[in-house]
Amino acid sequence: MKTNIRALPFLLILLFFFQSISSQGLPTARPEEVGLSAARLERIKPFMQSYVDQGKLAGLITMIARRGRVVHFEKYGVMDSGRPMQLDAIFRIASMTKPITSTAIMMLYEEGKFQLNDPVSKFIPGFKDVKVFSGTDENGIKLEEAKNPMTIRDLLTHTSGLTYGDFGDTPVDMMYREADLQGGTLKEMVDKLTKLPLLYQPGTKWNYSVSTDVLGYIVEVISGKSLDEFFQQRIFRPLRMNDTGFYVPKEKINRFTALYELAKDGKIFVGETPQASRFAKPPKYLGGGGRLVSTAADYMRFAQMLLNKGELEGVRLLGRKTVEFMTRNHLSNEFFPLDWQGYGFGLGFIVTVNSAQSKIIGSEGEFGWQGIYNTYFVVDPTEELVIILMTQISSSIYFHIEAEFEVLTYQAIVD
Repeated sequence: MKTNIRALPFLLILLFFFQSISSQGLPTARPEEVGLSAARLERIKPFMQSYVDQGKLAGLITMIARRGRVVHFEKYGVMDSGRPMQLDAIFRIASMTKPITSTAIMMLYEEGKFQLNDPVSKFIPGFKDVKVFSGTDENGIKLEEAKNPMTIRDLLTHTSGLTYGDFGDTPVDMMYREADLQGGTLKEMVDKLTKLPLLYQPGTKWNYSVSTDVLGYIVEVISGKSLDEFFQQRIFRPLRMNDTGFYVPKEKINRFTALYELAKDGKIFVGETPQASRFAKPPKYLGGGGRLVSTAADYMRFAQMLLNKGELEGVRLLGRKTVEFMTRNHLSNEFFPLDWQGYGFGLGFIVTVNSAQSKIIGSEGEFGWQGIYNTYFVVDPTEELVIILMTQISSSIYFHIEAEFEVLTYQAIVD
């Protein structure tokens, strides 16, 4: 077939256009151009497809970028029983909201609005007199005075003494459940929290909690904006994260994935349809700890900004030193009592401190987090690498797909 030479510039423009569409606006590269093996990356697709073929997952998306360029962006399975998965599918990212809220509060930190050791009561006076759970006796629970004030740093590192209520069985967790903390507005949740005891003395123990939701409220107090307004004006719009927010607008609901659950027999079923989801309408509760929806490409833009030390495409959200400070380990082993050997915790991120002890191929200094519906991201400054996985199943404890995806990514590095 003969090619019209005059048409070549137009064809090149068209090719660039389709490449941009395929990566949702992010630059692309052939794997070998950025030190990856295309043949080795091909191992990812059949492995991930096997989760769909075996009925373990309905559908998912995997995405990899190195040195700022996307080299892998694949979709598998379905968004629900009638719709094939699309690259621009919208997912409930749950606790992957936390790094965004942590970024928001640190943007205000850079503006001199607070210091990390400032007591939380400076912005939420109700926390000034909060008591701490110290045990039980025949008269009920015992409380003691807080030995140190809860600080903003404690919120960022989950050493605040707060808890979640959903996962534990302590008397404090039960009090959280009875209080229906997320049944109203963010302010109403914080008001309820100040009337409940802390589970631990502030600054003494790592405990996954509503700390980041409290940070979201502090963002509102300091900025004078609602959390969704702050996110939209200061983070999402500048980074062109056009499909990220606290709900899915009506015109995008056809791109929203169903949420699946795992039955006792090991089969999955639709637990929440897009149309019936709480995310199908503007929410009352703007939770900084786990209420955003997003796409793989949108979150890649956020993660790439972090890899670039606070900047993306000429837009700077954070300074280099701030990102470096946020993404180093801030806790010693006695503060971080999980069974995750080799890991620490920064200001909003889990951080690998010893890759050998982590038992997963990777790099010291990589950081990231995951959501309870099996969304997951890793940023590796050493390898200039970002990996993103998106799927929707109501528990992340049954599979090890995140670790498997990480291994499949790192084994493809050949430079």
